[in-house]
Amino acid sequence: MATSEECRTALTRLSENLSRSDGDVRAAAALDRSLTCWITDLDLTFSGRLRGGRIQDVVETPGAPAEKAQIRLAMSSDDLVSLVGGDLHFASAWAHGRVRLEAGLRDLLRLRSLL
Repeated sequence: MATSEECRTALTRLSENLSRSDGDVRAAAALDRSLTCWITDLDLTFSGRLRGGRIQDVVETPGAPAEKAQIRLAMSSDDLVSLVGGDLHFASAWAHGRVRLEAGLRDLLRLRSLL
């Protein structure tokens, strides 16, 4: 099981990767949406804002998300680290129920290029 520090590092790396992207990925990451990532095995939530191609203002709180963000992710700590590290493909993890993604239909359509 990854630690909360490793999860925060993975989210920072994801944000950096998004900010360096271009084309369709850059356009999808340019949303301005609230975002939560619930780390189920650690029972903690990282909340922030996807804005300008980066994940900003990340705050860590214990437990499941208290408020419903516009984009909601849920996964284990190891899966987060593996996804960001490139060892686990998002579409496969999502199809097998290892990762949950909830968002409005328009956002899901835009985010598909990130998947």
